[in-house]
Amino acid sequence: MIQKTVYGQPVETGAVVVDVEGSQSDAWPFAWQYAMDSDDVVFGLGENMHGINKRGFKYVSWCSDVPNQSEFTPSMYGAHNFIIIYNTKSHDCRALFFDTASRITFDIGYSEIDMLTVTSEDTGVIVYAITPDADCPLGHSESVLNNVVRQFRTLIGQSYIPPKWAFGFQQSRWGYKNEQDVRTVVEGYRNADLPLDSVCLDIDYMDSYKDFTIDSQKFPDMEALSSELKQEGIRLVPIIDAGVKIEEGYDVYDEGVQNDYFCKKDDGSPYVAGVWPGRSHFTDFMNPEASEWFGLKYKALTDNGIEGFWNDMNEPAMFYSDESIKAVFENIKVYEGRNLDVNSFFEFTPLSGSTFNRLDDYQRFYHEMKNADGAVSKIRHDMVHNVYGSLMTKAAGLALRKISPDKRMLLYSRASCIGAHRYGGIWTGDNSATWVHLLQEIKMLPSLNMVGFLYTGADIGGFGGSTTRQLLLRWLALGAFTPLMRNHSAWDARQQECYAFGDTVDFKSILDFRYALIPYIYSEFVKAAVQGTMYMRPLGFDYPEDERSVRTEDELLVGEGILIAPVYEENAKGRYVYLPEDMTKVSWCNGTIATEEKSKGSYYVYVPVNTVVFFVKKNHLVPLCKPARHTGCIDTSSFECVGTGSSYDLYEDDGFTRNIQLKENTRTIHA
Repeated sequence: MIQKTVYGQPVETGAVVVDVEGSQSDAWPFAWQYAMDSDDVVFGLGENMHGINKRGFKYVSWCSDVPNQSEFTPSMYGAHNFIIIYNTKSHDCRALFFDTASRITFDIGYSEIDMLTVTSEDTGVIVYAITPDADCPLGHSESVLNNVVRQFRTLIGQSYIPPKWAFGFQQSRWGYKNEQDVRTVVEGYRNADLPLDSVCLDIDYMDSYKDFTIDSQKFPDMEALSSELKQEGIRLVPIIDAGVKIEEGYDVYDEGVQNDYFCKKDDGSPYVAGVWPGRSHFTDFMNPEASEWFGLKYKALTDNGIEGFWNDMNEPAMFYSDESIKAVFENIKVYEGRNLDVNSFFEFTPLSGSTFNRLDDYQRFYHEMKNADGAVSKIRHDMVHNVYGSLMTKAAGLALRKISPDKRMLLYSRASCIGAHRYGGIWTGDNSATWVHLLQEIKMLPSLNMVGFLYTGADIGGFGGSTTRQLLLRWLALGAFTPLMRNHSAWDARQQECYAFGDTVDFKSILDFRYALIPYIYSEFVKAAVQGTMYMRPLGFDYPEDERSVRTEDELLVGEGILIAPVYEENAKGRYVYLPEDMTKVSWCNGTIATEEKSKGSYYVYVPVNTVVFFVKKNHLVPLCKPARHTGCIDTSSFECVGTGSSYDLYEDDGFTRNIQLKENTRTIHA
C-alpha cells in the first residue's frame, strides 16, 4: 500500500510515473522523524558510502563531484532518497521515498542514536510511504522487503535496458589520445585472446574538449574506425560532458546562445563557469526545448557509427566561476611577500582549490521552467540542483530513441536522481585503486538496485591511483557479475588494461567466466527490469527471518539463483562465507568447472586469484555457455548447467530490440 503526503511546494522531478492520491501538509520547513528500535535496520539511499545498513551516519543528498571518497563523505554523485526500515525481530517493514529536487538530509542515528530525522528546506518534498501488500506475509515466495521494493519500482517506472553488447567487457582510460591508442588497446586484448566488447573514449577524442566534436587530427575518420571495429565485435563509447565551450563559430555554442538555451544569472546574462574546455555555458535542461535540442546533438556522433555514450561532469561539476576565481586571485595577492607562519600558510594553501564546486557558484544561476498554466518562471539552481544530471540523461535517452527508434543504445551517467533510471544506467564515479573501494562497491550495488538503477558498476581496478595486479583480479571477479563491467583509470595512473601485467592467463580465466555467464546475466537483468525486482540484493531480502542474513554486508544475491561472496582483502587466500541455506558451491578456473554441495552454515572458502567462486541456491539452476571473444559470437545452443534445480527459464532476444517481450522470448533450459 502507498500513501502520499505533500510538504511545501515541490518542483517536479519526473521520478514518479503513477498517480497516487494524497494529502497536503502545512508543515514547513520539512522535518520528518522516526524513533528507531534497536532491532531496526535501515536500507537504501542508493549511491552512498558506509554499509548496506545505513544506521549511524548523516547523509546529504546533494549531487557532488567527489573524487576522494572516504567514510567521511556525506554526499555522492547521485540523490537517491529511498529508505526501508526493517525490524529483525517483529519483521515490520516500511519504505519511504522523499521526492524532491532540493538538498535533503538523512540523519540516521548520527545526532541521536535511535532517531531517524529527514530534513529539507528549499522547495518541497512529496513523501510516499509504502507498506507490504496485505497478501504478502513473511515466508511467502516474495518477502516483505522485496515486496516494498517492487511496489516502489512500479511507482517510478521500468528501469533502462541497454543493448546486449553493453554487458560485455569495456576498456576505458582517460588518456586514449588518438586512433592509434585505440588500435593498440584492441590489439592488446585480441593478441592475448582476451574478450572485449567496447573501448570508451574520454575527453581526449574531442576538438578542444567541445561536446559533439571529433578532433580530426587525432581521429581522422571516426566513422571508418567505428565500422572497422564493429567487424571485430567492438564498439566505441565516447564521453559527453555537461559544459559547452564558449567559442564563436562552434555550432553548439552559437545555437545555444541564439535560442536562449543556456542557464542565466539573475540579470539575464548567460552564466559562465570553467570546466574541461575552460569558460563554458550550461544547457538549461529544465527548458523542454533546450533539453530536446541538446539531446538531438548526439546524432553528430551516432552518424559516425557510435552506439553508446557516457555522460560525465553533470552534477554539474564546475572548476570555477568568473566570480569565484576573481575573488581567489584577489585573496592570493594578500599573502604575497608575507612571512607565512603556521596559521597563514594553512590559510593560503587551500585557496587555489577553493573555487571547485562551490555552493555560492550554484546560487549564481537560474533555470526557466513552465508552470501548470504555461507561464514561465525562474528558479535558482541550488534549489533544484539534484535533478540536473538526471535531466541531461533524460534528454539523451529520449533523443536516442528518436535517433534510433528500433535499436537500443548504451547510455550511462555519473550524476543521477531517481527517474533517470528509466533512461540510462550509472557508474559509481571517480573511485580509487584501494581495497576499501572494492568493498564499498559491494555495499552500493544492492542499494542502487533498490532505486531502479540496475545497469551499474564501478571503475574496475580504481580510477585514481595505480592499481595492483591482485586488486585488479579481485575486482574483476566481482565485476564479472555486475551489469556494467568497465576497467577505467586516470591519465596519471599506471596502465591497467588486462594485458598490461605480463602473463594474461589469470585475466583470461575471469573474463572468460564473465562471457560464459552473460546469457544468465542478461536474462536476469531483463526480468528484473520488466518485473520491477532487484538484479542484485542483500541476503536478507530473500531470507528476512534469518537475522544473520539481514546483517550480512559483504555477500550479495545475483538474479534468482546466485550468491556471491567476493574477496576484498589484500593477500587473502580466500574468505569466510555464510550460506543461509543448502547451496551448490561452483568454482570456475580457466574454463574448468568444479561443484560441491554445501550445507547451510559458515565456511572458509579458498579462492585463488585466477578463480571465480559462487554459490547456487537450493533447487535453482544456472546455465553457463562457452566463452566468446565478444557478445556477438556467444553461442546459446548448449549450456553446462550447475545447481540442484531441474530447469532454468532463459530470456534472450536479438540484443537490440526496444520491444521487450518477456514471455515470448523465454525458453526453458533443462539440467
